This record gives sequence, C-alpha cells and structure tokens, in this order.
Amino acid sequence: MIVRTTEDGSKTVYSEQFKQYYHSVFGAKTESEWVYIDLGYLDAIKKFEEIRILEVGFGTGLNAFLSQKMADEHQIPTSYVGLEAFPIHPDLFQSLNEDLQIYHTCEWERPFRLSKYFSFEKREIHVENYECNQTFHLIYFDAFAPDAQPELWTAEIFEKLRKMLIKDGVLTTYCSKVIVQKNLKQAGYKIEKHKGPPHKREILRAINQS
Repeated sequence: MIVRTTEDGSKTVYSEQFKQYYHSVFGAKTESEWVYIDLGYLDAIKKFEEIRILEVGFGTGLNAFLSQKMADEHQIPTSYVGLEAFPIHPDLFQSLNEDLQIYHTCEWERPFRLSKYFSFEKREIHVENYECNQTFHLIYFDAFAPDAQPELWTAEIFEKLRKMLIKDGVLTTYCSKVIVQKNLKQAGYKIEKHKGPPHKREILRAINQS
C-alpha cells in the first residue's frame, strides 16, 4: 500500500492488491464530504433524531472522522460501525492525516465512545459474513469499484444491507454504473442520481421504502 496526497491536501492510500485508490486522487476529503456527508449524513439528520451508521469499506477512516465532526457540530447522537476485510497495515498509520489516526489505534471488535455524541466500532470482517441484531439509518457503501470487487456490488449484497436499514434509511455510494443501479433496484431500493464531486459525473443515493 502507498499513501498519496490528493489535490485538496488530504491523503488516500493505493491498494496494490486491488489496483485501486481508497479515495479520489482529485480530493479524498472533497469526495467523502460530497458522497457520504452531504448526500447521506446531512440528509439523515433532517429525518432522524439519532443516527446509526454502517460503513462497508472502513479503509482510511476518513468517513468516520467526517461523521464524528458532523455529530459533534450538530449535537446528534451517532453510532458508527465500520466493516473492513483488508485493514490498512499499521506501518501506514503515521503517514495518514493526523485526524484519522485515532480510528486506527482503536482495537478491533470493541466499541469506543470517542466524544459525547459519537461512538465507534470497527469490525474486521467481510460484509458477506456480517450479521447484526440492530438496524441502521444510514449505510456508506465505500467498497472498491465493481471491476475490483464485483462480488460486493450484487443485488444479493444490496438486499442484505437493505434489510438492515430502517424505513426511509439510505445507502450512499460513489459508483453510479448501470449495473450498480440495476442491482440496487432489484434489491428493492428507490434510486436517486445526484451530481458527483470533481471528475465524477454522478453518485447515488438509494432509499429503503419498505
């Protein structure tokens, strides 16, 4: 894995295993704010008094950091579960933005209260094997692209995740490929297309209406 500074000054990591960057080289923070915070978190707090988030693809911890920032700023009780099957190697922690390091030093499989309004847990597990007894208001789907991880972008996976969402809960993702839209619709979501961040035409918000 290789750490790279992106155009907005935030950092991303290149996975040699999947031949993919974790975030956009045109601005990692910009992309995450656009896809997961603006389209997801800030929409959710209009509908819900508390937010339970599931992230598929914890990666660098950037989405967790931005969500904690919003939870503290808006004083919204927020719990966050990040799933990651291929954790970043500990040797890279110190090369990431300082704000992200706390999420990597937290132990796996153990919940932490990181602020008055934000609790955090990361699980080292494949989403295919993840089971839980709680529901979520919001899912950040931030797996590697379908070309790299096609097994994660199926109707079966999306249906499994939809069943974890409460009614009117949403899934947001950076990928708007036709096959992704098709599989989300087949899994029972209502699809919304939204303008993407720099160098990306569209992103998706999928709503659980059942």
